[in-house]
Amino acid sequence: MRCVRSSMGLAWFLLSFALAFGEAGSPGPVINTASAATQSAIVIGFVGGFVKHDNRAHSTVQVVEHLRNEHPTSVYVQAFENRHREKAHKEILRRLDLNHDGALSTEEKRNARIILFGHSWGASESVTLARKLEKEGIPVLLTIQVDSVSKFGQNDAVIPANVGQAVNFYQPDGIVHGQPQIRAADPDRTEIVGNFRYDYKANPIRCEGYPWFDRVVVKAHTKIECDPKVWSQVESLIYSKLSPDAPNAAAR
Repeated sequence: MRCVRSSMGLAWFLLSFALAFGEAGSPGPVINTASAATQSAIVIGFVGGFVKHDNRAHSTVQVVEHLRNEHPTSVYVQAFENRHREKAHKEILRRLDLNHDGALSTEEKRNARIILFGHSWGASESVTLARKLEKEGIPVLLTIQVDSVSKFGQNDAVIPANVGQAVNFYQPDGIVHGQPQIRAADPDRTEIVGNFRYDYKANPIRCEGYPWFDRVVVKAHTKIECDPKVWSQVESLIYSKLSPDAPNAAAR
């Protein structure tokens, strides 16, 4: 999908509407709300490249901090370096294990409320982690990829069937550019909300606080990483799933 700036307002309205009212396709089973209410949402953000998980110059870290400030107790929010996917995976399993017996029950898996997002390699790791959770029977509410760049042996273009909704933001320019199109492994279970294209040749922006290599060599890839309009949408997408009124729309 090509998304020009002049139509972003309408596109974003439709995007928010789609996310607010859940995924397309057949509904999942009825959730035991009393049990689900005890399971806090889990939001994991993966930074790109060799960025440290606490480097506040980068948008993934900023989003995590904003979410943590807004939901200090009701949501677990953490940024991870993209090479620490297994660390994030173990933390998810630990937090889903509400009775601390070392094994996840069917109910503990079913009540999972997980959101995964990231930039560059971090976006690819988000999809890879979702795929690992699929093998364990754990649903994911939402994945968000920003200029996703797959690592060797990974597939960031196909969203696994345990994901309820997936969104992709990308730009096509430079030696490093994002995955232009994601698709669902099972369209009946996963809604691809959109593949949203950004053009920084036509709409340049300045990125402050980034190393010269990022600003010069991978300029366009860095611009989408520091574009406040993109990351404002990322935050809004996540907030739409954290609302008390939001349906638990993870694929089953």
